[in-house]
Amino acid sequence: MNSDAYIVQLDRDFSTGDLAWLAKHTEVAIDPELPVVDTHHHIWTNPLTSYRADDVVADANAGHRIVATVFVDSGVGYRTSGPRQLRPVGETEFAASVAENHHASSHGGLQLCAAIVSHANLANGAAVEEVLLAHIAAGGGRFRGIRHLLACDPHVQVRVGSLAVPGDQFQNPAFREGFARLGKLRLSFDAWVLHSQLPAFTEFARSFPDTSIVLNHCGCPLGVGPYAGKRDEVFKIWREGIRAVAAEANVTVKLGGLGMHLLGFDFDKRADPPSSDTLASAWRPYVDTCIEAFGTQRAMFESNFPVDRRSCSYTVLWNAFKKLTTGASADERVDLFSATACRIYDLTPAWSQS
Repeated sequence: MNSDAYIVQLDRDFSTGDLAWLAKHTEVAIDPELPVVDTHHHIWTNPLTSYRADDVVADANAGHRIVATVFVDSGVGYRTSGPRQLRPVGETEFAASVAENHHASSHGGLQLCAAIVSHANLANGAAVEEVLLAHIAAGGGRFRGIRHLLACDPHVQVRVGSLAVPGDQFQNPAFREGFARLGKLRLSFDAWVLHSQLPAFTEFARSFPDTSIVLNHCGCPLGVGPYAGKRDEVFKIWREGIRAVAAEANVTVKLGGLGMHLLGFDFDKRADPPSSDTLASAWRPYVDTCIEAFGTQRAMFESNFPVDRRSCSYTVLWNAFKKLTTGASADERVDLFSATACRIYDLTPAWSQS
């Protein structure tokens, strides 16, 4: 997959939520003093899927104490000239400029884009090292790793994006050669895979024990297409896959992404948006399973905004996450909401001094 194709992949018409519909249900942020690192958000600037830096700031300052965010692979800001393999470096330049232009002192202490995860085509093998070094140079000390889209399913009803993603990437020698450069440079890899891919993903992660790998979106237990109406069956398969991948000590899981259309909860099809209680009830089996498997020191919450905004507002989302952890200890909650993110993405918890 070349860089231009990847832009098309990420610019497809992902719904970013019906704001008028979302406004029909509002909540006050609970436990508003708990420091939260949002470990996964995008910034999109095209007209169909706009979610700009100011939108992130507005959501982050709507009640919860969001102290830092991790910008993830959005297909934005790519260079329009120069060597094709280096064009994704423009996204790191873009995210770094966003961070510089949104100083924490003027945004309620929020460190926007405190860590940056961009794209590089790892299937270019050893040649990708030049791209990784360029990302590091462009990041202003914020660049942390790569996400190279791996999510794919053989059923045409399951649309992850507008382009077909090769299903054999885990065994692709060139991809593996490129992936090996991440560990060499002490960079992490954000992995978006579907529940049906978890066995292959586990074997792949085992092959690179020295590379930090972050499993996105709870391993994405599908609920659309041929998986619709089979939630219990899918859950059992997904749970087995989660427990297996959790045995690999180099893998951390992001708790979130459950509001995506691929999960099939279809909250966006209801007359009124769901409450945080409704979300917590629906999502508890998945979040609890991940935490039990990985432990709190290898699990961290993510908003996945604006994609998950199709199901709920930012404030309601984090209320649901907080309600899902009411039985956890104070230290465990710190892990889940900030400390794990600080370890994985090498963030300095300056907010702990305030």
